[in-house]
Amino acid sequence: MDGVKANQRQQLQLLLVAARHQLSRSDLRSMIQFLENEDCGFNVTLQMADPSEQPELLELHRLVATPALIKLSPTPKQVFAGSSIFQQLQNWITRWQQDIVVTGLGLSLRPTELDGSRTQRELQLEDQLLVLRQENETLIDRLNAQERTLRMVAHELRTPLTAAVLALQSQQLGQINIEHFQDVVKRRLDEIELLSKDLLEVKSTKWEDLFNPQNLDLGNIAAEAILELEKLWLDRNIEIRTDIPSDLPKVFADQRRMRQVLLNLLENALKFTEDGGEVSLTMLHRTSHWVQVSICDNGPGIPEDEQERIFLDRVRLPQTSVSTSGFGVGLSVCRRIVEVHGGKIWVVSEPDKGACFYLTVPVWQRNGQE
Repeated sequence: MDGVKANQRQQLQLLLVAARHQLSRSDLRSMIQFLENEDCGFNVTLQMADPSEQPELLELHRLVATPALIKLSPTPKQVFAGSSIFQQLQNWITRWQQDIVVTGLGLSLRPTELDGSRTQRELQLEDQLLVLRQENETLIDRLNAQERTLRMVAHELRTPLTAAVLALQSQQLGQINIEHFQDVVKRRLDEIELLSKDLLEVKSTKWEDLFNPQNLDLGNIAAEAILELEKLWLDRNIEIRTDIPSDLPKVFADQRRMRQVLLNLLENALKFTEDGGEVSLTMLHRTSHWVQVSICDNGPGIPEDEQERIFLDRVRLPQTSVSTSGFGVGLSVCRRIVEVHGGKIWVVSEPDKGACFYLTVPVWQRNGQE
């Protein structure tokens, strides 16, 4: 048997078509490591290609989705796709090894002997059906991800529009002059223009790639957010307490996105605080790597069993869905933004005792982030 294996050891040529960000998937990393380090009975050659650099491969191999692994030789060609490429490969390697051993002994298996009552063609069709199902799942996941991205960008458009409406109301009441009003409207229109560019990029870009982190004074961003929402708290006699240390370090964050988070959390806190109530905003330098932000209100609070769900897409609390808008798309946007920055967001609350939302933002590290 050893002689047969040595004599019949064949070349296994594989082509992995995957974008660079897909190569970070744990299953693909495990597969590459397996092919490089394990003895699977073949002389393995693994080539890798990025479909964005070689789009002709998609048509050549009729690939519906990536990542995809293609067996180029020995023939016949086979394509593996979906979320279990490594598992499919491991299953087929065993069959390929059996074929080589049988061929080397000068024997041939009858089709029905390959798997009980099923022929080799039936087995191939079964695997192809599995691949098609996995490709379909991949396409559905992509469509769902695109829908979430479009919904989030659409939600972000609401914030500058709301700020512009509040500025118009303040100007009509004589609370701000025409120059201040025009300045607010111009800045909000600039934001809408930037958001529209994001919307155009969504089709070909991951939502996370639209971020532009930089050296940022988070205290200034918070002050701007509070001023933009002054219509929601001044007229209702709500007191806003701030505790922002003068020596708070700069953070490494996207200015526009972080402003969006603070606006969303402050707006929710003001909505759920009764007239004459109190909202607090605190920033602490917890460690050398993170700034912690907390925004607290004395509103109705959030039940403990709902405190994780509210950060999911399209989740709103039954007790708030009728009385006021909020806790819908906004908190899922906040979660995505904070997580892309590498931070965390959570809530601590008890019914009828208000809610405190916490988030962490990375500190600007001069060495390595410039």
